[in-house]
Amino acid sequence: MTDTLTPIDKARTALVLMDFQPGGLGMFPDSETLLARAGDALAWARKTQIQVCFVRVAFTEQDHRAIPPHNKTFAPVGQHKLFGARTPETQVHPSLDMREGDLVVRKTRVGAFSTTDLHTRLRTRGIDTLILAGIATSGAVLSTLRYAADADYRTFVLADVTADPDAEVHQILTEKVFPTQADVITVPDLTALSV
Repeated sequence: MTDTLTPIDKARTALVLMDFQPGGLGMFPDSETLLARAGDALAWARKTQIQVCFVRVAFTEQDHRAIPPHNKTFAPVGQHKLFGARTPETQVHPSLDMREGDLVVRKTRVGAFSTTDLHTRLRTRGIDTLILAGIATSGAVLSTLRYAADADYRTFVLADVTADPDAEVHQILTEKVFPTQADVITVPDLTALSV
């Protein structure tokens, strides 16, 4: 989606895959295609030897109790004890193989940086460039991108490895909103980043 891409420094880059979990993927009728593209991005990251980070949303009993009733997004999660941390629905989808050395963070709110130590763990590794992918475009991806931009990360968004229940919202975000803070690319563009 972008005409020219400046190659990344692979030692300073992380692929961040957000919320690719059985419990959330069910919202998307074409989740198999989305997972296949996520797998392609992951394979590229492994080949390029960049840091891989998996982010999942999951709640302990204590997390459920801590959700205030006025939180429009998460109050029902707490009330009905949804997305338990040990349940199959909150694990990273098994088609995305996790390996030793991958960063795995568990969050209890929308963005990958909120309620996690992700920023510290990335900075400790000298990472200043992020390639973001996940669901939903208007949720985890938007929140994470906004934080990343404010924290001065160089950021890319994989438009074909993100999805939203509202296709129009996805299009507006990837075509009009995200480009003000990130390079919006697709999986085929990744090879140009690692030359």
